[in-house]
Amino acid sequence: MTLKRLYYSSFFLLLFSFLTFSLSAQDQAAIDAGATLFKNNCGACHSRDMKTKMTGPALGGVEDRWADYPREDLYTWIRNSQGMISDGHPKATELWNEWKPVVMNPFPNLTDEEIENILAYINYVYTGAGQTTKGGPEVVDECTPPAADTGGSNMMYAFLFVILVVLALILARIISNLNYMQELREKGEAEKKTLTEILTSKGFVSFVVFAVVVVGGLFTVNNAINLGRQQGYQPEQPIKFSHITHACVHKIDCQYCHDGARRSKHSVIPAANTCMNCHKSIKVGSKYGTGELTKIFASIGYDPSTDKYIENYENLSDDEVKKIYTKWIADTYIQDNGSLDADGEKLINEQWDGIVEALTDEEIGDNKIQGPINWVRIHNLPDHVYFNHSQHVTVAGLECQTCHGPVEQMEVVSQYAPLSMGWCVNCHRKTEVKFADNKYYDNYYQLYHDQIKMHKRDKVTVDDIGGSECQKCHY
Repeated sequence: MTLKRLYYSSFFLLLFSFLTFSLSAQDQAAIDAGATLFKNNCGACHSRDMKTKMTGPALGGVEDRWADYPREDLYTWIRNSQGMISDGHPKATELWNEWKPVVMNPFPNLTDEEIENILAYINYVYTGAGQTTKGGPEVVDECTPPAADTGGSNMMYAFLFVILVVLALILARIISNLNYMQELREKGEAEKKTLTEILTSKGFVSFVVFAVVVVGGLFTVNNAINLGRQQGYQPEQPIKFSHITHACVHKIDCQYCHDGARRSKHSVIPAANTCMNCHKSIKVGSKYGTGELTKIFASIGYDPSTDKYIENYENLSDDEVKKIYTKWIADTYIQDNGSLDADGEKLINEQWDGIVEALTDEEIGDNKIQGPINWVRIHNLPDHVYFNHSQHVTVAGLECQTCHGPVEQMEVVSQYAPLSMGWCVNCHRKTEVKFADNKYYDNYYQLYHDQIKMHKRDKVTVDDIGGSECQKCHY
């Protein structure tokens, strides 16, 4: 009887463990799916820590806030918020009155299961289950910039050069000794050369001249090839925009800001109104406070104190503009510190000087604070080179990081790749064409499909469809 009870107890314990493991695995799968859905649908407007307000409200606790209404109402709100507002739903109306005129994007294609996965992920992060330290969500590690190059390669080259010089001296000494022994054997007497005589001998001088010509020629050719290229170029921008904060921590998709990349030749520099989609709500930066965001407000004529765009802003004098934005900086300082002291006055003056420096440029005749931000261009191809972003992003399906490197880990963006012709051609030679579900390549598909089927080829590269033809990239 005891063995039988032990058997059943063990069986139920194993069954309970299996069910617990299965439920845990299902929960984790839902959270993982929700993380992807959140990034693709919600992450541009809602903070990823689920506790901070952005363009939209912090989503932590959203289920509790909708607890007095049927679950289906929350689904409907996510799919079509404006429809619920038009119908007069009390919770929808309450949210609209708090956040208007910011309109929540509709997501009519999200299923009930997908919405539940998003809610599971929100709860996972909000309750702290998705945190590895007190500082924030588990994604912080992946947002840490890679260690800077300490110049180890240059040290290695210098070390090798010293070794070669030492070997050359040893070889010269050996040759001198062999000549001495040969002369002694043939003539019975010989004079041994000193190190100075060896180094000034015709043979050694000829060798040094030859080495200088070869090394100098190598450096000259490499520098000529690299003429006009800017790999590693990292200029200081007029506004300290952190790609780590935007692209990594908050998971804002590259194409949300650079929306031309998917549909035109140029990826486009985001206009200030794109920034304002979020920064009408986020007015104080997490790192620089009012220092950098006020530059955007001053550029576009937005008064953060009144939450309104300034009428006839382009006609205001510098003193009138200064009054508006120094008041905003002062009010924010007082709110944080209780009163305006000497440090506050200094901060106001420094930030105003920063606004003037960032938004004006006497060299190009831009003396007005009002107007576009003068971003410094980093990636620049020669005029005779044709490059189309949409061809690579939409048709080829390349990630931005393929050419631009891990931008999400760059506090200040630099040029990652050389963007040379050889670099482009080599990429075309090794990159396989993605035929599946790609109507752009329907004309090629049958021919290459048949060749692969008959084992005449195992892959099709961009080079195979004309990716190395001169006229594809040159006007």
